Amino acid sequence: MSSILLIRWAIAPKTAPRPLINCNRCNGLKAYHSSGKFRVNANAKRIDAWLIYRCVGCDNSWNFGILERCNRRDIEPALLQALESNDPALARRHAFDVAALRSRIGRVEEFPEAAIHKEVLGDRPENTTALELQLGLETPTALRLDRLLASELGISRSRLQAWEEKRLLVVGPDRAKALRKPPRAGMVIRIELVGEPDREAIISAAGG
Repeated sequence: MSSILLIRWAIAPKTAPRPLINCNRCNGLKAYHSSGKFRVNANAKRIDAWLIYRCVGCDNSWNFGILERCNRRDIEPALLQALESNDPALARRHAFDVAALRSRIGRVEEFPEAAIHKEVLGDRPENTTALELQLGLETPTALRLDRLLASELGISRSRLQAWEEKRLLVVGPDRAKALRKPPRAGMVIRIELVGEPDREAIISAAGG
């Protein structure tokens, strides 16, 4: 029987990134947050849609483009319905699209806090000697991998670094300085725990 305990971590950022915009009411650079509401404009057969953002200082609005001059026939009816009904899941997906925001604005404020849902896959081996953490991300996160592991496993980042140097911790697909970067969907982390005095505590923390 395998001595590796398989665990899936589903990572969901708690706070959406906020674009930093020159607010003409506040007369300065301000963070804007998603209102969770869409604006849809129909001009004949053309559709424009935006996600509405609000200034944290004065509530001034800024529109983040989702659709631009799209022919109604080319838009999935379910998507159009979601936009017109302010579907929360669709608004969240666009609000957390930091790459799209950065390409439009350039300066974006990100937050590292994330909720972690842990699920043990299969039965735990009687003599667990290693962990395999399979990471899934709802949306990209700014949280560094070493901070995530240290917080969730209850150990120090220096200990993680020492494990990595000894090849007791391996991140796949192989990436240079993976611990110092945010995790990615599909990432797998293998940790060997043979001889670790707090092995049981680490295993318990990993599985939630």
